[in-house]
Amino acid sequence: MAEISQHAMRRRAVVGEMRHLLFSVTPGAAWIVIFLVLPSAYLMGVAFMTNGPYGLPEMPLTLDAFERLAGFGFLGWSPGNLYTLLRSLWQTLLSTTLVVLVAYPIAYYITTCRERWRPIMLLAVVVPSWTNQVIRTFGWMNLLAPGTPISELAEGLGLIAPNMGLYPSNFAVTLGLVYNFLPFMVLPLYAAFEKLDTAQVEAAQDLYASPVRAFWHAVFPQTLPGLLAGIVLVAIPAFGMYVIPELLGGGKGMMLGNLVATQFSGGSNWPLGAAGAILMLIATFIGLFAMRRIGKRLGGGEEVVI
Repeated sequence: MAEISQHAMRRRAVVGEMRHLLFSVTPGAAWIVIFLVLPSAYLMGVAFMTNGPYGLPEMPLTLDAFERLAGFGFLGWSPGNLYTLLRSLWQTLLSTTLVVLVAYPIAYYITTCRERWRPIMLLAVVVPSWTNQVIRTFGWMNLLAPGTPISELAEGLGLIAPNMGLYPSNFAVTLGLVYNFLPFMVLPLYAAFEKLDTAQVEAAQDLYASPVRAFWHAVFPQTLPGLLAGIVLVAIPAFGMYVIPELLGGGKGMMLGNLVATQFSGGSNWPLGAAGAILMLIATFIGLFAMRRIGKRLGGGEEVVI
């Protein structure tokens, strides 16, 4: 009887743990399935359908959308979509690199400040992102418009033609992307700098290492996890950005996100828009895989969790 009772108690404990796990996991799993898995599955289905007379998807299944995305149409091949993809990759690479160059000294400086000032400085970095992105982008439109001090300075330096302004332009798009994603790089780098082992930096200096070599061998490997996390948080959303290129680019710097949005609205080609969205998903997975491999390679064989 005692063994049966203990077995029943263990069984009830296991059932209770499974029930608790089920109640804990179900809301998050349901959210992922409803708002991520199902829309992605729907997009995959739409991408392989035929474009109807009003832009809506219809049967039969076809690869026309992917051919159009690659530039093949009724009149042969056109490089327009390829230019849009390359422009998106270039803007993503350029803006991410500039964000890293700006965020590294900011994150390091915050960690060197007194402890009571650090939360205030971090708040100063994060607070602008609490404002709606469209409002912040309109603010940059006003700052970069013709006749503003920034545009007049650029005109005086001979960087732009008279009365042209810095907006709309690819420069404005890059500046908007850097400004928008800077907090997403500063925060993980700050977390990495807080855990920095200064003894390694002092050892490098004792061995007469130059500042560059001391940074590369003592600081960079320790901040690598924060850097890779920041790159993921910046590069992936920047690749599919819509608002900033649409407003600050003024139609001159269309990126992949603008191409997708156009097909679901004015372009009236849902399958082509879905094919572009799938391309962004594939690029996201490739980027995550590449960052994990790079982190493992630079981290001395130890895989960096992203």
